[in-house]
Amino acid sequence: QVQLVESGGGLVQPGGSLRLSCAASGFTFTDYVMNWYRQAPGKERELVAHISSFGGSTNYADSVKGRFTISRDNTKNLVYLQMNSLKPEDTAVYYCNARYQYGGGGYWGQGTQVTVSS
Repeated sequence: QVQLVESGGGLVQPGGSLRLSCAASGFTFTDYVMNWYRQAPGKERELVAHISSFGGSTNYADSVKGRFTISRDNTKNLVYLQMNSLKPEDTAVYYCNARYQYGGGGYWGQGTQVTVSS
């Protein structure tokens, strides 16, 4: 069955770093663009980073540009989000999303909590 399993979240001090991973299974990974979203308490889910199916194109929310890097390993069906210079406002549940690049449909992971606090 289709699975997206995130890992790597946790508690980190401001200015610290975390690397999130998302392991995909049950579908043809290279048919999907991959996204990281986040949702903070009381806020809507927002798109943080996007990567094309073979990694040639990436996009970021303005709030994370220059601090976060999305990447993927199509040999291992993994997508990563390297997060540096973390701020308290980065605190949220982070979700991995796979979207079918030929139109519509997709999958979500269960989310991983990231808390930035001293």
